[in-house]
Amino acid sequence: MCWNPKYIILIAFSTLITFLSGLGIQFYKDKGLNHKVFPKIIVAITFISNLGLLIFFKYLSWLLDNINYLFHLQIVSPFSLVLPVGISFYTFQTLGYTIDVYRGDVKAEKNIIRYALFVSFFPQLVAGPIERSKNLLNQLKNIYNSTINFFEIKNGLCLILYGMFLKIVMADRIALLVDTVFEHYAEYGFVELSIAAILFSIQILCDFNGYSIIAKGSAQILGIKLMNNFRQPYLATSFKDFWRRWHISLTSWFTDYLYIPLGGSRKGTFRQIINTLIVFFVSGLWHGASWHYVIWGFLHGIYQITEIGINKFKCTFKIPSHNSAFSTRIAKTCFIFLLTNITWIFFRADSCRDALFFFRQMFVSFQKVPLSALGFQWHDWLITIFSILIMLVVDILHEKKIEIRKLLYHENLWFRWLIYLTAFWSVLLFGIYGVDYDTSQFIYFQF
Repeated sequence: MCWNPKYIILIAFSTLITFLSGLGIQFYKDKGLNHKVFPKIIVAITFISNLGLLIFFKYLSWLLDNINYLFHLQIVSPFSLVLPVGISFYTFQTLGYTIDVYRGDVKAEKNIIRYALFVSFFPQLVAGPIERSKNLLNQLKNIYNSTINFFEIKNGLCLILYGMFLKIVMADRIALLVDTVFEHYAEYGFVELSIAAILFSIQILCDFNGYSIIAKGSAQILGIKLMNNFRQPYLATSFKDFWRRWHISLTSWFTDYLYIPLGGSRKGTFRQIINTLIVFFVSGLWHGASWHYVIWGFLHGIYQITEIGINKFKCTFKIPSHNSAFSTRIAKTCFIFLLTNITWIFFRADSCRDALFFFRQMFVSFQKVPLSALGFQWHDWLITIFSILIMLVVDILHEKKIEIRKLLYHENLWFRWLIYLTAFWSVLLFGIYGVDYDTSQFIYFQF
């Protein structure tokens, strides 16, 4: 409401209609009625109304532009719309709740205040993670039985500090170079464009993971545990593995509520391929009303079905693989990271045309531009490289199930506070903020 008071109506509408839908479905279940049509009608109405609002605010202009292009029309939208903050996230969260009640995974919430808190829980409202009712709503029900836990508060503060390091020190600093190069890509050659593409892959991870960690830490201070939204995605050794690690809440949502209901992999390889492409097409559209997001999702879908085909081929001809070998894991990780980088260029570009020209410029121009002309000073390079190494060490330790916070808790008090204060002052001294810089919002706020 601080941003746009009128848009409170949207989240209130979504909250109310899914709350009433849950009660209606639960009423039929409690009465033991065998008439299954009515609950399906309730779910259908809930989906149509909520997705209708999402399409209206997020996709109306894009749909009209495409209709005008295809049929040579000049239809102009009579509405001047601004995308409401967090609408994609809370819409999916409320729809997930409705399906959970319909499936019998949870009982309908009868306290509308508690349910409204579930929908609008502030740490994760605007950019996730997209929480499940089984996790968040059940915790809110039991919150009155909990006591203040200083260990969890300390844990939460450490998470917030690391999340701010990822966002303010890393993501916002890298954005200086990435924005410079992507906005003027015609002035650069292969080396500079490759550096920008690789650094954007790191920027978007630090930006979105930074938000998710801050959200998790903020909730933990309040006694609520949110799900992990990232699990070292750039250490993945396959694209299937990558999507088990990247934006986990959205991936699991699409898996449970779209991919599996479509048939998943249960109805043969052809249907598995079609279902995979549908999921990634919808995932691309979820990220934004533009074809370059659709291409981004489509490329990941192509990667997935190619991987499915290769695995089927290996199984058919019993070709052995050496996945346990360290060299194999390193090679696969680098290969997955490289191909993922290609998709991120479409994600970052302003349009498909810009993305294609970006690729063209990479392979036709080999002019050398001084590194100082990329928007970075020498100290920015040092801070960025050192920060990436820190993040890499943290990710590798987490991959090996080693929690740095737990290791610190076993150290002496003076050593722990030395680490805390060093991290705190690093964010203050090396963070990108203040009057000399434009305010840099979290990337996923726009979705």
